[in-house]
Amino acid sequence: MNRPQLCSRRHFLHANGYSLGTLALASLLERDGLLAAPVKPESITGETRYDLTPKKPHFEPRAKAMISLFMMGGPSQMDLFDPKPMLTKYHGQKFPGEIKYDNLAQASSKCFGSPWKFAKQGQCGMEISELLPNLSKVVDEITLIRSMTSGVSNHAQGLYAMNAGRITAGRPALGSWLTYGLGSETDELPAYMVLSHPGGLPTFSGEHFTNGWLPALFQGTLVRATEPRILNLDPPASLAGAPQKRQLDLLRAFNEDHLSAHPGELDLQARISSYELAAKMQTAAKEALDISKEPEYVRKLYGVDNPITKDYATRCIIARRLVERGVRYVQVLNAGQSWDQHGSLITALPKNCEATDQPSAALLIDLKQRGLLDTTVVHWGGEMGRLPVLQNDAGREKWGRDHNTYGFSMWMAGGGFKKGYVHGETDEFGHKAIIDEVKHYDYHATLLKTFGLDHTKLTYKRNGLAASLTDNQGAKVVDQLLA
Repeated sequence: MNRPQLCSRRHFLHANGYSLGTLALASLLERDGLLAAPVKPESITGETRYDLTPKKPHFEPRAKAMISLFMMGGPSQMDLFDPKPMLTKYHGQKFPGEIKYDNLAQASSKCFGSPWKFAKQGQCGMEISELLPNLSKVVDEITLIRSMTSGVSNHAQGLYAMNAGRITAGRPALGSWLTYGLGSETDELPAYMVLSHPGGLPTFSGEHFTNGWLPALFQGTLVRATEPRILNLDPPASLAGAPQKRQLDLLRAFNEDHLSAHPGELDLQARISSYELAAKMQTAAKEALDISKEPEYVRKLYGVDNPITKDYATRCIIARRLVERGVRYVQVLNAGQSWDQHGSLITALPKNCEATDQPSAALLIDLKQRGLLDTTVVHWGGEMGRLPVLQNDAGREKWGRDHNTYGFSMWMAGGGFKKGYVHGETDEFGHKAIIDEVKHYDYHATLLKTFGLDHTKLTYKRNGLAASLTDNQGAKVVDQLLA
């Protein structure tokens, strides 16, 4: 069909791309073959395709989705999850052993007993700090791991280990692996979404949700903490409605002409359909990210009415709304390294807990009452823990703790993990894991199992080799963590 050449297809896209804001969300445009990948390596099922259509797992899954409440900086395990009476007894005295410091300039050998009390909570009797009164009410739903290790006391390497499997940069994040292996259960929202803090992204920003060397399709989609939560989602007012439809119709005509001139380029035909999907997201994303219609009792449960908890409460509700609508993986992030209390721990740690404890506990309650907790994994933890000795010994108000990745704590709930269970132990001072150590790659292998994935078979061919999340490090599934 001959048409007047008013402008080229390339010029049209350049001039109008920003009015089609959802085109930037590449994770949507691959769905159902909407954007054909130029290279189609083997998927976990043996098929040769890359898309976000739902994939069959290796075996029957327990989990379908995951929400990771990632606390960048390193929450102090002996002040929150791992009570150490011996550390309290030796407070102010020299630590009776060897310590590997990260910051020698402010190092001290004096024991730092926790200023906060612990008490047994729930029917399971799990000991939790008084700083976490809301988590204390739901401990019968969680598995608390007290013996996590990654073995490298640095934020970057700790992040890489806990989020991407090894201590080196540039590898795909956990959310990318899950969406690569399983696809998505929605065709209106990205499969992998990341909720940022009003203060900005954590340190190492994009490394938290990078696709690494997996196709860009599997990268996380960043959601802003303030409106508009996704930029360029709406067309300009002058193009809304019928004008935008006319633009899309014109672009479809350009594409059809171009495809007829280049037979066999199926990606062009796929792009014609992609704009229809993009239009869906203009409605679906705004609805999913809007909590204004949530019942008042839900808003109160999370703490939306409290200025201290409002932001984290809002993002936890959004996380629930996203998995409720078929999103595979959601990560809720803090700003900077806000849990990195090298100093002023006695004032800073309670503030962190006050902002996040109620929303985190409410998320479990809300998921459970909606019948979603059994199939949704909830993770709470950071890239490391803290040392049992004082750092910055310049007065009580300045006391802090240095990094520790030789024995720290995090918790899991839902999706096949045990309820009311404590796994592993650190030594009597909380420095190193000594019983039932869980290495970061063991955690990943176990987590993948809940999704029906064999960590040795979820691979991607790279440079002629089969790369994986656990990557031949001798990872083992920790079945004791699973129900």
